[in-house]
Amino acid sequence: MSTVARVALGLVIGYAAGAALGFGAVHAFSGNIYDRDLEAVMTAAFATGPLGAALGVAAGLWLARIR
Repeated sequence: MSTVARVALGLVIGYAAGAALGFGAVHAFSGNIYDRDLEAVMTAAFATGPLGAALGVAAGLWLARIR
């Protein structure tokens, strides 16, 4: 598998994992009772999702270098 494919796969999987973890964390720990769903979606889309994508790209680059 090429480096570009590994980085792209890491990007997609990292974003999905980060968004899912962020969404779950907000639902589990937020004290907001009026718009918890909106808070969870925005946190997942704009905070934890991109963070997971960045970590996924780094992991993809690292895995491509190992091979």
